[in-house]
Amino acid sequence: MQDTTRYDPDNIFAKIMRGDMPAHRVYEDEHTFAFMDIMPRGDGHCLVIPKVGARNILDVTPESLAATMHTVQLISRAVMKAFDADGVTIQQFNEAAGGQMVFHLHFHVIPRFNGVSLKPHSGEMEKGDVLAAHAEKIIGALGN
Repeated sequence: MQDTTRYDPDNIFAKIMRGDMPAHRVYEDEHTFAFMDIMPRGDGHCLVIPKVGARNILDVTPESLAATMHTVQLISRAVMKAFDADGVTIQQFNEAAGGQMVFHLHFHVIPRFNGVSLKPHSGEMEKGDVLAAHAEKIIGALGN
């Protein structure tokens, strides 16, 4: 029987972080990495991950979690500015029963607008040029 509680270093987010898979990067520092979600639930939907191998919030070190949350706040401010958003939704899921689908700790950062619902998670990928344009807006907001 496979141990589903162990971190898998070959998960999709670890591959993206290593550069083995493409992604529209928006931010990176010594401890964290942020990139566009390819199946966004709204314009500007990003993901923030720690660079350490943590399956989810249940096994991450407090230090890595603190660094990741610092980046979540930084990206949240940037998406608010970049998209002139009215708010921001932060989502984080743990284990399959909790809704987690990729088993590398990650936080969804989604700009929100009054009267606009989140798109359903349909599994449909956004066009690369749209993601690239959104990434550039966020990168621009980070620089100001």
